[in-house]
Amino acid sequence: MSVAFRRILPVFASVALLLTSGCAMVTMKQVAPTEYLANKRGDVLTSGDFSAASRETLSVIGLNEDQCEKDIVTCEKTLKATVDIPEEQRLSALSELWVKNALALSPKPKDRDKHPMSDAALDAWLEAARYAYAYLFFSGRTPSQRAFEDRQTQVRDYYNYAAEQTAAVVFKRSRESALEGEDYNAAVEGERWTLTSDFDQLRLTSIPTSMAPASSLSFAGLRSTYRRDGFGAELVVMMDPPKLIAPPAGEKAEIPQYSEMSAINATALLKFKGNSLQEVLDTTQVLFDVYSPESTESVELHGEKVPLAGNFTAAYGMWLAQSGFATQSLRTLFGMSEGIAEPHMYLMQPWDPNRRIIFMLHGLGSSPEAWVNVANEILGDPELRQHFQVWQVYYPTNAPIALNRYEIDQAFNNTLRHFDPNGTSRAGKDMVFIGHSMGGVLARLLLSDSGEVLWNDLLANYNLKGERLKRVQTKLGPLLHFDAEPNVERAIFIAAPHKGTDIAGNRFGRLIGRLVRLPITLLGKFEDVFQTLQQAEAQSAQPKKLVIPNSIDNLKADDPFVKASSALPIRPGLKYHSIIAQRKPEVPLEQSDDGLVPYWSAHLPGALSEKVIISGHSVQETPQAVLEIRRILREDLEDMGD
Repeated sequence: MSVAFRRILPVFASVALLLTSGCAMVTMKQVAPTEYLANKRGDVLTSGDFSAASRETLSVIGLNEDQCEKDIVTCEKTLKATVDIPEEQRLSALSELWVKNALALSPKPKDRDKHPMSDAALDAWLEAARYAYAYLFFSGRTPSQRAFEDRQTQVRDYYNYAAEQTAAVVFKRSRESALEGEDYNAAVEGERWTLTSDFDQLRLTSIPTSMAPASSLSFAGLRSTYRRDGFGAELVVMMDPPKLIAPPAGEKAEIPQYSEMSAINATALLKFKGNSLQEVLDTTQVLFDVYSPESTESVELHGEKVPLAGNFTAAYGMWLAQSGFATQSLRTLFGMSEGIAEPHMYLMQPWDPNRRIIFMLHGLGSSPEAWVNVANEILGDPELRQHFQVWQVYYPTNAPIALNRYEIDQAFNNTLRHFDPNGTSRAGKDMVFIGHSMGGVLARLLLSDSGEVLWNDLLANYNLKGERLKRVQTKLGPLLHFDAEPNVERAIFIAAPHKGTDIAGNRFGRLIGRLVRLPITLLGKFEDVFQTLQQAEAQSAQPKKLVIPNSIDNLKADDPFVKASSALPIRPGLKYHSIIAQRKPEVPLEQSDDGLVPYWSAHLPGALSEKVIISGHSVQETPQAVLEIRRILREDLEDMGD
């Protein structure tokens, strides 16, 4: 070593000592926008790592994420014991700490059927929810005072996700208890916790079959998912669907005329008993309250009005996805087994006496699936949802139009009488009917008076007297004599062949018509009437063979029924609108069609509005048609002063 180097060595040593004895070096780098948002809002639920806020809190007390992950008990004790940390920081960090622990203890979603959640995992989720609850309501400031803070949004998400995970356990154990004959609201006991449930607002008519977090569901075929941000876990509760298929001969089973959807939207809250921070942190008593988000928009918690979270699409999507409507409706049309024989009314939401009814009628060979995006848009619109509830009918589209009109009318009014026996509710007043295709024809007939027109036009040429006349009047009289529904204020007819269509009578239409099979129950019900008419026809100068017409027959432009019924006047004072599809924009409107229905048949004089949309026959599913329906409904709200 040279003499010169030995001389400067102490200088280097002194500099090194200075650098390591407290003179920290600060460097700087540019942060990309994506990194900025990830650093600011990322947390254990989005990235698996602690948020920046929790890392800062742990750093203050000399801990880091790895240490807390290895020894959560010591980490929790240290956080609790450090008095200089603001309460909000402490509680929010503790909530995230327990979320991370709970995620590690919980089975993966795909494995939960085989490996149910352990009591240790349940305990961790409840601890996460408890600290989040304490942060939101007992940390010094109110939720409204922190309304714009990212940290409150993160902590709310910890609470909501913890409530969602807890709900899976509570529903499973409540179902097991109910199947053994206990009350569905019986308390659920864990190793440390007692959860007292309240499912009463859901008005369960039977024991649910399953529960799914709405956050875990996505749907093809639905354009939009409508939800409301807020407090609580968004869930879907599944019930057994009603059986609409007649049982085999010899077996008895009642087919209901109406039901609510077998999937129910729900929002669950965990309410920790206590009126102070310490009481909440000490309690092991939890209230598990379940709400209907359609009927409850907010809840009162510790003097604060808190918006309730809600998903308004998940239950509807799940119901449709599991309904089997697409196959069943075609089996019905072609008279195959597993089809339906009578109309069935579906309530898309729990009955509400204060919300007016929108009644939707689908078309030929279809089902409630025809309304998938229309209903979803109405249910998802806060203003429309506040004032309306949606009913739909599912009916056998192979049956004659006159019979379907009669049976739908019966099913609709029986359902309304069940929920509103005195006829005094707002729901049953100023209703709105919406019909697509053949459903539009049925809607118009439900809103028309027949007088003697149909009876005279269809049966005047038959020699009916005495017993023959009485027999025919008994069976066909109710189908051909009817009054308009009195409490309907507005109607929307969509691509409806009010005057029939030439396509039903052309070669292709005749081919489809030959494939359509009438329900066996219908043939049996009206066989004696048609024998009577056949006998009366045989005595006429030009007898001809009589057959019971199916729905395709009734849609032919030259069909006697459609010719007579198209002339019936719509009830005076009814406001109605037309939405008409035009398949080829280059064709003059008067000569155009939608592939099935010509303009001259869909057009109705006297309509308040007529919207023509470039589309095929399934125009009701287009965004333009949905927007027009929403426009009409909002116009209706203004007219009614709602």
